[in-house]
Amino acid sequence: MARDEPFAAAVDVADGDSSSSSPTLTRLREALSALSEAFESGDAASSDAAAASVAEILSASDADAALSEQMLREVHAFLSRPSSNQMAVDALSLELPKPVAKLGARMGNCRDVARTIIEFFVSNCNPRDMLCILCEALDTPVALNGPAYFVILLDGLASTLILIQRRHIEQVKVVLPAILRVMHANLSECDGEHGLAAVDLFSAALRIGNAIQEMCKTMVNHRKEELCSILGLYTLQNIALVSSESKHQNILSTCGSVVLQYSKLLMFCGFTYLGLLTGNDVTSATTKLSKEEDDNFLDCFSFAMDGASLVVVWTSMDDDMSKYAGAEFESALKEVQDNCIRKWEAINMFRYVLSSVNYSWAIKSHSLDLLLTLVDDKCTEETNDHVDFPCSTQIFAILKAIERVMIAAPDTLMRKKAFSSLKKVISVVPSTQRFDILQALIENSMFPSLTAIILDLVKNEVLRESRRADQVNESDRSKNVGEPPHWASQVLELVELILRPPEGGPPCLRDHSEEVLSALNLLRLILIIDSRGSRSATMFRDKTIQAVYADWLIPLRSIVSGTQSELEKDGGEEENQMVCLLNPVQLVLHRCIELVEEKMKGL
Repeated sequence: MARDEPFAAAVDVADGDSSSSSPTLTRLREALSALSEAFESGDAASSDAAAASVAEILSASDADAALSEQMLREVHAFLSRPSSNQMAVDALSLELPKPVAKLGARMGNCRDVARTIIEFFVSNCNPRDMLCILCEALDTPVALNGPAYFVILLDGLASTLILIQRRHIEQVKVVLPAILRVMHANLSECDGEHGLAAVDLFSAALRIGNAIQEMCKTMVNHRKEELCSILGLYTLQNIALVSSESKHQNILSTCGSVVLQYSKLLMFCGFTYLGLLTGNDVTSATTKLSKEEDDNFLDCFSFAMDGASLVVVWTSMDDDMSKYAGAEFESALKEVQDNCIRKWEAINMFRYVLSSVNYSWAIKSHSLDLLLTLVDDKCTEETNDHVDFPCSTQIFAILKAIERVMIAAPDTLMRKKAFSSLKKVISVVPSTQRFDILQALIENSMFPSLTAIILDLVKNEVLRESRRADQVNESDRSKNVGEPPHWASQVLELVELILRPPEGGPPCLRDHSEEVLSALNLLRLILIIDSRGSRSATMFRDKTIQAVYADWLIPLRSIVSGTQSELEKDGGEEENQMVCLLNPVQLVLHRCIELVEEKMKGL
């Protein structure tokens, strides 16, 4: 049995201290002595009771840091004696990890002594037994202990994993879910003041990753690939979790250094910046583990996609990570920029970070910068004709994620950046899907001002499609005389959605003046387009134009006039501001009525 005695001499020195006569310390010494005697006599029942008594004394102690340290040194001195009974050590290994780690979480030298005790158990007891014991010790409420408690246990687990000789993957699958539960629980408890303690916890989780890396080095073929996939997903999960701590500005740079160390593990596992940008490496790793018996295991890597996106964001925003990535990262960016399918895969990945409330605005701002870098105009036409394009739900998801930033970002510049990103992404959506996407965004919008913005984008698309049609040569255009444009019915539906809401009646102008104005501007544009050239009167049938006039515009005119009269009568500051908002609504409304009346004359 290995024995080390770094703290044994300290017990004798401490004996001169007044706390050495503490009743608690005396009881502990008596319990340790009784444990030794019980094993020497072969009394199994007394042995178990004596080991439980030692654990109870340590668990019940509310001693200060000095006495806690002495108690831990007393335990370590007992374990380190050359005459210590291995069965006594095994019995204590079952009982002591929890109370030892709890005392070790206190101030002073307690942590160092507690770590040495845990390391002693790891070195002198069965590694597979210690994995179970330490995992069980992790399963305690965070509020009762704190990050330091778990750091001690995680360090013990890291040392234990290295000692495992066989069935590596099976043992890792037991350990990692327990560890990640702790990481999640600690995040919910930590605030800005305890941010550095959380970083210590992630550093300890990193040492778990390093231990698994050493395991991988001893393995070959598909077993090595499987373990590397597990390590990669574990690493990405922790990168996502540590990135959520970056909301505390005082530890942002510290989080970056931790992410850098995790990213080195990813490179060992065979992950590439291209695979992280597109998410394909995560999909590949998950596929390797997606056996039926692994379904529950995979659940603990629920933020792996977030982690993949965050690695590239950190690489773009952190100087040390950028330096580490070097030319490989720039090469991956260029490959994504030059390939439209790769580009859309990368665009889709940003939804994980942008839609989450877990990550800081700094991270989201750099995500938008990276998104704008990837999206340019040169792939628009190529994308339009490509057969293998992302489904509408994926496009809708990333656009809704960008919308969330537009709505919630704390500063104007970031909201403008999000709007630029929204326009850029919409511009590279194939024209065959673009109006469907815009319609879905409007129908699912909960904010009138946002609805107005998207309606303005619809207007821009209508104008672009109209100009494109005008560029078609005369012979081609003649084939479609009398046929409305492909977007006509959808756009009219959107206008009706605003001017004649599904719940009935005209819109409430006090709350929805912005979107009403945008809808009227869109209608005016359609009426103008429909009234010119050989395509005259192709978008509005007789019944349609009559419904626009009688059901949309005339009721709205009455509401606008009535609302303006009420506001002018009240005469307050807010009322005057509202009158100013309604003036352009009234002007555009009257122009739309004039255009419709002109068309009705020709019926």
